[in-house]
Amino acid sequence: MVDDEAFACHCLSHLNYYRLSAYRFPLSVQGNPDQFLPGTSFSDLWILYHFDRTLRRLILDACKRVEISVRTQWAYVLAHQYGAQSYEDSQFFSNSDRLCKNLSKLDDLLQRSTEDFVLHFRRKYEMERPPIWAVCEVLSFGLVSHFFQNLKERSIRQKIAAVYRLDEKILASFLHHLTTVRNHAAHHARIWNRKFVVKLIIPKRPFDLRINFTAIPSNERHIYNTLIMLIYMMQIIEPHSHWSKTVIEHIKSLPPKYLPDMGFPANWEERPIWRDIMDVQSN
Repeated sequence: MVDDEAFACHCLSHLNYYRLSAYRFPLSVQGNPDQFLPGTSFSDLWILYHFDRTLRRLILDACKRVEISVRTQWAYVLAHQYGAQSYEDSQFFSNSDRLCKNLSKLDDLLQRSTEDFVLHFRRKYEMERPPIWAVCEVLSFGLVSHFFQNLKERSIRQKIAAVYRLDEKILASFLHHLTTVRNHAAHHARIWNRKFVVKLIIPKRPFDLRINFTAIPSNERHIYNTLIMLIYMMQIIEPHSHWSKTVIEHIKSLPPKYLPDMGFPANWEERPIWRDIMDVQSN
């Protein structure tokens, strides 16, 4: 049912039909995606699309802050432990071939960069690759993840992960997962009910974090677990940010019947991380 034909025509004139049609599946008869459930309107479709668009924006905002924080810690720990150019020294990495590929990607980023600090090091010091505390500013999220995972010494990875009170394997898994989530969001792909191929490892510690996740196999590839980790990371990186509050307000704006499509468990509001946010909102 099209309740506002002018509005529907306007939306379709600015959005590819196939982009919008991907949101029809929860509104369709099971097994027949071209037949909508009785009482379904174009507005129902638009609600899902608009919700997903805002969710992507919120996720990109958090990804940016996580990226900046992790690459800062990566540069800080390596500089103090191994020196200014340690990121290009194969003795500190497990896989030299992977390091060469990462450095090649980094060189491409440096060549394209117009940042003043890159030009400064190139002109004044004739350095093709600046010291690690400068070069970290041009790393992509994917390169941050790759450089971290390839570090040879577990103790160094753990020093970085300890800032977030996580095991280094958990941080490596989350960065890998978040890279794929960020790429989907950055390219305007559907997020809200997507099943991600790369899933994150659920941390066993700290316990007050562990109990917030869903371990149901059919749900663990959805965005719910990602949001739990992002909220946790944001509380450490920017404890006074209103990001988590905005996320929960946005989630509660969606009709509850659609939350299982995001991997949300039935009792999600009773789990500590969500309850704490709502308690702060009510005070």
